[in-house]
Amino acid sequence: MNEMMLVALAYLLGSIPTSIWVSKAVFGIDIRQYGSGNPGATNTFRVLGSKWGAFVMIADISKGVIATSLYILIPFYLQNELARTNFMIVLGLAAVVGHIFPIWADFKGGKGVATILGMALAIQPIVALICIIVFLITLFTTRFVSLSSILASVVFMVLILFIFNEKETSYRVFAIIVALMVVVSHQKNIGRLLNGKENKAPLFKKNRKPQD
Repeated sequence: MNEMMLVALAYLLGSIPTSIWVSKAVFGIDIRQYGSGNPGATNTFRVLGSKWGAFVMIADISKGVIATSLYILIPFYLQNELARTNFMIVLGLAAVVGHIFPIWADFKGGKGVATILGMALAIQPIVALICIIVFLITLFTTRFVSLSSILASVVFMVLILFIFNEKETSYRVFAIIVALMVVVSHQKNIGRLLNGKENKAPLFKKNRKPQD
């Protein structure tokens, strides 16, 4: 199996529309017709409740981890750290692109935050775990998934650039791109946060089929 095949496979893994399949299989609805209409973990929390929101988030994180780890199928990358890191970034980004533009869901997906987190978890687990802690603390104290995602992405960039002082240029650039991408993709959320109109995630909401 060559690199292009693995990149394609990473994209297909990222394209798995977890929230759409869950909403249809469990509740008989299309989550894109409820809440914000975004088929991501945030809207799943709001529409389907904490149980399925957490399931979708974990599944989307797992997509990033698995896709980024596909490098193990090519022996060369097991022995070359620099090449391995660069290829892991390519694989992870392919999964993120798949999540945002999923072939299985008319190329209309989520914002890719959970999949990016999975990608980071595979490449730099300590940094990723710190970001997860930041995300969870922010989420449970504010109940804003958007704010939690933004803060976690900014912390990720700060850790890579300044705290851990990662030497690999491609990884430093990736960290900056991640922070910028998350902030830009949450522009509307930022506006609602500033205006006090952002919806809070119902962390302990009972799971039930949404009403039209």
